[in-house]
Amino acid sequence: MKISVFYTGTFGEKVIGNLINTTNFCTSCGEFLCDHCRSVRKGISHMIVETHEFPEDLPEFIDDPTEYIPEKLSDTDLILAIDLHPDLLTILPEITRRTKASAVISPVERPQLAPPGLVEQVKKELEELGVEAEFPKPFCSLKKTGKPVIDQFVDLGFGRPLLKVELNTNKDTFRFVRVMRDAPCGSTWFVAKQLTGTDVKDYKETVSSAHHAYPCTASMERDVELGDTILHEAGFIIRKSVEEGMSGNNEQ
Repeated sequence: MKISVFYTGTFGEKVIGNLINTTNFCTSCGEFLCDHCRSVRKGISHMIVETHEFPEDLPEFIDDPTEYIPEKLSDTDLILAIDLHPDLLTILPEITRRTKASAVISPVERPQLAPPGLVEQVKKELEELGVEAEFPKPFCSLKKTGKPVIDQFVDLGFGRPLLKVELNTNKDTFRFVRVMRDAPCGSTWFVAKQLTGTDVKDYKETVSSAHHAYPCTASMERDVELGDTILHEAGFIIRKSVEEGMSGNNEQ
């Protein structure tokens, strides 16, 4: 599968870093505490055919957003469109035409960039072109939906966190926590490491603290569809994933 990433800002950079999985990507544990737990997961840099960063200081309203489309675009299968200006979001159908993309994933991490009406409009236009489209809110809520290309991305190990948890013989301490599927930003590995060796009774506090400390960069602005902030939704997702791992009843 060929992947292209179009993004604005640090969240996009973090996702790219996690996909590539360079040795210096995660520094959360500090130099002397790191045991290179992520080394068991291969990066997918060979699948990334293009990355393009849009400037953050764009005007509030863009008269002709197509002017910002790069002149030369690589053919691709999947486009990740991350934190794009709302007017740039509207040209995703045109970008898919030029790149021959079969699927688009555009996570909603900042509500002001992706109002529900705009998301529905763009998704409809993409699907009318025969392009698979998902707008997960947040990115770590992405699950398999029966859309082949998007499901293939999830199968690579990115989306809603999936964990294998083993407790000690007394069932009161986390013996180890293995990441089977990672949040696209990479936070699941950090949460897993922080849980290892801690008391089961304290798991909610441990997960919450680790999730904030990574840190999660989702918006603290209230989202009208969720009725809560996207950051809080991401926190609920990782906590539920840990609980499912503890029970052995993982939601695929």
